[in-house]
Amino acid sequence: MNFDFKEIVTASMILFAVIDIIGSIPIIISLRGKVGHIQSEKASLVATVIMVAFLFVGEEILNLIGIDVNSFAVAGSFIIFFLAIEMILGITLYKDDAPETASVVPIAFPLIAGAGTMTSLLSLRAEYYVENIIIAIFINIVVVYIVLKFSARIEKVLGNNGLSVIRKIFGVILLAIAVKLFAANINELF
Repeated sequence: MNFDFKEIVTASMILFAVIDIIGSIPIIISLRGKVGHIQSEKASLVATVIMVAFLFVGEEILNLIGIDVNSFAVAGSFIIFFLAIEMILGITLYKDDAPETASVVPIAFPLIAGAGTMTSLLSLRAEYYVENIIIAIFINIVVVYIVLKFSARIEKVLGNNGLSVIRKIFGVILLAIAVKLFAANINELF
């Protein structure tokens, strides 16, 4: 086992910024208002399974279709870049249809375990030990569960301005991660 506290903290922060569960509170509140109840436990469990499964089989799936991890990481850096731009500027570049129910589909996927998360997991796997990434996933799922369970209270405590500030801070962190990810993998393509 190669447990490394620094890798766990770094991977946790990267996943926290990419998942952006704090920035998603307005979406969660809106879903709760439309459908009544959000299944926090089910959404968290399914998101965990999706992320851990993708961590182990994601690279094999890419190899099967002829894409190397470096190409995926560079493509992922663009996705993370645009997510960061959305967070920092408060704009929406991609708008999904509003779901009819707040079940596993809109919450666990793509809100928690979406394209940015999958890209980040493969990128992290190229740099860190798997056991550290798995711990980081579980740390983030605990945070996700708490936010899902107590989203209404969190919204009242932080207010719109507090949520906006947090979203912008994590947007800048995400932008820096995208630049680092791009720079670390672009040379391997040429």
